[in-house]
Amino acid sequence: METKAVSLLGRLISIPTVNPPGEKYQEFVEFAEKYFKSLGLDTEVVEVPKSEVAKHCAECAEYPRLILLARLGEPKIHFNGHYDVVPPGPLESWKVTRPFEPVYREGRLYGRGAVDMKGGLTSIMLAVEKAVAAGLKNFEVSFVPDEETGGETGAGYLARSGKVKAPWVVIAEGSGEDNIWIGHRGLVWFLVEVYGKQAHGSTPWLGLNAFEGAAYIAQRLQEYVKTVSTRVSRYEFDDPRGASPTVTMGGEVRGSVKTNVVPGYFAFSVDRRVIPEEDVEQVRREFVEFVEKVAKEVPHKVEVKVTNVSEAALVEPSHPLVEALAAAAEAVTGKKPRRTVCIGGLDARFFIKAGIPTVTYGPGPIGLAHAPDEYVEVRQVVNVAEIYFNLIRKLTSSPP
Repeated sequence: METKAVSLLGRLISIPTVNPPGEKYQEFVEFAEKYFKSLGLDTEVVEVPKSEVAKHCAECAEYPRLILLARLGEPKIHFNGHYDVVPPGPLESWKVTRPFEPVYREGRLYGRGAVDMKGGLTSIMLAVEKAVAAGLKNFEVSFVPDEETGGETGAGYLARSGKVKAPWVVIAEGSGEDNIWIGHRGLVWFLVEVYGKQAHGSTPWLGLNAFEGAAYIAQRLQEYVKTVSTRVSRYEFDDPRGASPTVTMGGEVRGSVKTNVVPGYFAFSVDRRVIPEEDVEQVRREFVEFVEKVAKEVPHKVEVKVTNVSEAALVEPSHPLVEALAAAAEAVTGKKPRRTVCIGGLDARFFIKAGIPTVTYGPGPIGLAHAPDEYVEVRQVVNVAEIYFNLIRKLTSSPP
């Protein structure tokens, strides 16, 4: 199966589905649909309305957003993955190969999207092919766009559409073959805006420095950081440091125009990560109240805007889907996979919000995602395909 995996994955990587803006989506979907049709699956291609795309990415609206569905029988398990990839970045940083010219070397296949997540899509395709050859049915697959730009016009649109017929979902994102992501953290992004009075740099007494006000608030926010960082999730995380909420300030800053100008406006972002036990509305309220309290200590006008919200989501580690997947994985690898919460965000939240228990499990190493010389271990692609096949066989022979 390894030779077939290298060939198929190489073909998927060679289609540069770069997002944004969303290039070559149609070419990719046509290839994948032809593959599934050749195996006897019923297929459907859903186009996300341009108006919906424009809400989330104005520059993407003229590029079609296509969701591929493939189904055989009455589905008892659904496999999902996204086919978009991030831009390759500077070509000179790629040393092993060019981004969309896949190279196989020492058990690894290199190319943009190899691990994030066309390796996982390959595992799904190989598992489906083996399942059909074995006479199995009652499963379905979806390939979606736009995970790399938030997922609302990919997995989010699909989950809200009601087109997923199976009771459970497995997302093939690269958790690594020894690790099942039972869920992920959430986030609330803030923009703290501070207004002063612009003046000439030679007469600062005529102005009110917005940067100084912002710096004061940022310094006082260290108290908030210390408070929330004492909270610890009861679930296991792939990195234990992610079990507590984190706060990142200054990822984005705005303000002023020139060295010899007293800035009349300055703003900085705050990325507040949310553990599963926390409620995003409570997190929003807690943060805003803290900033409003500190703002009374400065002469500036201060406003807080929420720029992004994503809820944490998970299924319990003892859920029957987790148990079935863990057993299927152990049968192939000989090891019990960990059951952890992902520190970042995943498309799982959309399906879980729609009432469909979802876990994430696919070939790694995920640490290479978005990096130059991205690669996936082909052995893991093959092992995960075997694990998916085992899961199909188990779940389609007895109801979940």
